[in-house]
Amino acid sequence: MTNSPRPAAARQARSVARLAAVQALYQMEASGIGVDAVVREFVDHRFETDIEGEALAAVDEVFFEAIVRGVVQEQGEIDRAVVRRLAKGWKLERLDATTRAALRSGAYELIHRSDVPVEVVIDEYVEIAKSFTDESGFLNAALDAIARDVRAFVPPGAVPPAKGG
Repeated sequence: MTNSPRPAAARQARSVARLAAVQALYQMEASGIGVDAVVREFVDHRFETDIEGEALAAVDEVFFEAIVRGVVQEQGEIDRAVVRRLAKGWKLERLDATTRAALRSGAYELIHRSDVPVEVVIDEYVEIAKSFTDESGFLNAALDAIARDVRAFVPPGAVPPAKGG
């Protein structure tokens, strides 16, 4: 099996899944709806529909559900990782709900999805944030710091350290 990059359609389906996950987490917080109900709503009513005859982009439903359920299941750990990177005296609740949802989703991937490159996680959630809030610079810095906290960072072009030595 080759270690080739994901095909464009698969990358786009994951991008859509990330956007939907941020929306679902926002909806859960705003309405108090539970994870099972929000996942079911998105899968049954929002995915694979069309708007005025135009088909929406395909979504990686498995990835979407993994992010939403993962954020909910690991929220304590995720929130601690995020809070470590907030300015002194800031509380997570002070951030707007969309920024919180994007931070939690990105932090979940950085902590629990080592199969996804750091650069992809940060780029994707920064782009999502640009659509909803003016906090994309903050989100970029916070996710970058969380990545340095939870993953071994190897600068581009550097040789990774030898294992076991």
